[in-house]
Amino acid sequence: MKLSEVAQKLGCHLEGSPDIEIRGVAGMEHAEPGQLTFLANRRYLPLLKTTRASAVLIEVGSIIERKEGSAPLAALRTSNPYLAFAHAIELFYQPPRYLPGVHPTAVIARTARIAENAHVGPYCFVDENAEIGRNAVLHSFVSIYRGAKIGDDFFAHAHAVVREHCRIGNRVILQNGVIIGGDGLGFAKQPDGRWYKMLQSGPAVLEDDVEVQANSCVDRATVGETRVGRGSKLDDLVLVGHASRLGANNMLCGQVGLAGSTKVGDGCVFAGQSASSGHLSVGDGTVVYAQAGLPGDLPAGSVVAGSPAVDARLWLRVTAALNRLPELQKRVRALEADVERLKK
Repeated sequence: MKLSEVAQKLGCHLEGSPDIEIRGVAGMEHAEPGQLTFLANRRYLPLLKTTRASAVLIEVGSIIERKEGSAPLAALRTSNPYLAFAHAIELFYQPPRYLPGVHPTAVIARTARIAENAHVGPYCFVDENAEIGRNAVLHSFVSIYRGAKIGDDFFAHAHAVVREHCRIGNRVILQNGVIIGGDGLGFAKQPDGRWYKMLQSGPAVLEDDVEVQANSCVDRATVGETRVGRGSKLDDLVLVGHASRLGANNMLCGQVGLAGSTKVGDGCVFAGQSASSGHLSVGDGTVVYAQAGLPGDLPAGSVVAGSPAVDARLWLRVTAALNRLPELQKRVRALEADVERLKK
């Protein structure tokens, strides 16, 4: 594909030869001639001098410096290079297509309803009264429990599970090993110290355009429901506890854990291994740094770090002070010794 055609499809301003042939995409370190790369983080700016790519997606106004003797690097100027690169991948890579049909090893209950153009792969199971929308793909070993209701353009990778009576919107993707609607941690302590299991009667609900990545769990509720709002994305090994409610367009990164009955607004980001106590509320647009632990409610627009979490600017100052703690300790001891000498 000519670079001019790539620029036109991506809506970018082209600087350089329009006749450069582009055969694929790659990161700057691994790109070869004939490939398109991108710069979305300024820490990688020095790689512009050495990348072997033929063209780069880059912000408007950014300066491209090349190592002396290197060939010029064509530029596709855009306000959002990372998003443009996401679209560029789609120009050169098409994921596998799955033809409609039911594999002979799949088990479909008599009362289950599967809409047109669905693909049900090997060893899948769809239980009684389950409903699955148009163009669904159940890859293999996928289990859809009794009474689950799933919208159009659903894609469940191998070993994904949707439990009884859960509700899934349109264009939802479940990666390998995801469990939607597994039992929440609901146990009541008995007088003799033993735990009594509480029935988990409330479904998990995933709204439109949610993606849940590998081996993550959205637990069902004891009563009521657990809900993940439209467009939210859950990374690998994420746990959303029972009766939690997430708003729209949230991002929960790897190994995040939300305890039961956590309420999260819209557009929040939880970085890797961060977590919340149960029964708290997090306002819209909050950013939680990696490994932070939330002990209480947060207002909208908070940016927090540490455990227990505090304002991220304070946490950065505290962290800087910790690095100087041994030196400060020596100075305090020296001052204490001076005071003792003066007393004498």
